[in-house]
Amino acid sequence: MSLSDPISNLLTIIRNGMMIRKETVDVPASKMTEKILEIFKNRGYIEDFRLMKTNVQGSYKVYLKYENKKSAIINLKRVSRPGLRVYKSRDEIPRVLNGLGTAVLSTSKGVVDGEEARKMNVGGEVLCYIW
Repeated sequence: MSLSDPISNLLTIIRNGMMIRKETVDVPASKMTEKILEIFKNRGYIEDFRLMKTNVQGSYKVYLKYENKKSAIINLKRVSRPGLRVYKSRDEIPRVLNGLGTAVLSTSKGVVDGEEARKMNVGGEVLCYIW
């Protein structure tokens, strides 16, 4: 099945899994998905993720993180979408909730979070916010 927006699909699967307090969710595998999940793991929003070879494409099993029966992720928001791309220069990289959240950007140096993009002094397409 072909998806027009795999990043929105990833965020929706994680959001729905958190709402019903699932331990794990399965998301379709891609290089972009892997980079976004790496950022989520490094920032402490998910426990871990693993590649499961089930078919030609495969899928990632994402282990959601809960602290005192509350999800580590409060909300996810898709910013740039296929119908409306949002680009920010290196001076305009957004700070999510004054630094409490994370912006995920697709830059010329790869998919990075907002803090890393500021350090590398590059701008790019704002993919999503997580807090």
